[in-house]
Amino acid sequence: MTRLLNSTTAVLFDLDGTLLDTARDLVRVLHVVCDEEGQNKPDGELAGRYVSHGAIGLIRLAFPEADADTQEHLRKRLVKLYEDSLVVETQAYPGVLQMLDDLDARDIAWGIVTNKMRYLAAPIIEHFGLHERCRTLVGGDTAARNKPHPDPIVLALAELATEPSAAIYVGDAEKDMLAGRAAGTRTVGVTWGYVPPGDRAPHEWDADYTIDHPRELLTL
Repeated sequence: MTRLLNSTTAVLFDLDGTLLDTARDLVRVLHVVCDEEGQNKPDGELAGRYVSHGAIGLIRLAFPEADADTQEHLRKRLVKLYEDSLVVETQAYPGVLQMLDDLDARDIAWGIVTNKMRYLAAPIIEHFGLHERCRTLVGGDTAARNKPHPDPIVLALAELATEPSAAIYVGDAEKDMLAGRAAGTRTVGVTWGYVPPGDRAPHEWDADYTIDHPRELLTL
């Protein structure tokens, strides 16, 4: 066992852009909303990079001139469309399932802390057969405050009865590193997720580690 995992009893992951590539499904429903409103559709690849900013980030990208009330109305429409078709093109990133298998084999608990609403995240996790292995699932509607505040990670650690110093938080956004650091965990940034134009690159997030493939987590 590597030095990092030798001192680890739990690994917590972000979901979108870290374990699962959900961008195609989110962009698909964003384009439906654009069609309904007669709005030009943003480029799919560009829009996918905004997934880490949530549904409202996608709406702001596609409808930059709409006022806040209109954007919120469109966000609710996007979420409803998404809820009705959660897993059409969503896939686990290459190497993720094998990495989770390895953590299980080493008897290291793992869970998910995401800003995605739990009622949306839970059926996606179940679709991939991970629900019985995921030891905790904290969503955007679970804790009082979302990442970058540490509350969701602190809650997950309490559910796992794990000290922060014995945990790792893994994510694809700078807010993940801020949340993990504030919660007292070690942090791992991943480079395969969603980084919008203008945001700092993963190697600039001051994470304890930065990895380019899931298997690298097992070799730190």
